[in-house]
Amino acid sequence: MGYKTAVGVLPDDLLKAVQQFVDGESIYIPRKHDNKKQWGECKDSRKLLERRNTAILTQYQGGRSVQSLSEQYFLSPKTVYKILSNARKR
Repeated sequence: MGYKTAVGVLPDDLLKAVQQFVDGESIYIPRKHDNKKQWGECKDSRKLLERRNTAILTQYQGGRSVQSLSEQYFLSPKTVYKILSNARKR
């Protein structure tokens, strides 16, 4: 999320109206509902986690223990169990 200066974006009359409510403060203007993006859509985070989770499932099916996987991926055993459970549901 980048910040833009209101002077360069808003018409003068709208800027003056906004200044009546928040003068010199930062405000967040949310996206329109139609423009919302899902988590991980803009970056590779979702893909990276899916690859990691697939690798965890593959290694588990190959005989690795949950404790060993949790240490390798710096996750709690409970999180590894959740990943395995979600992977089986798909």
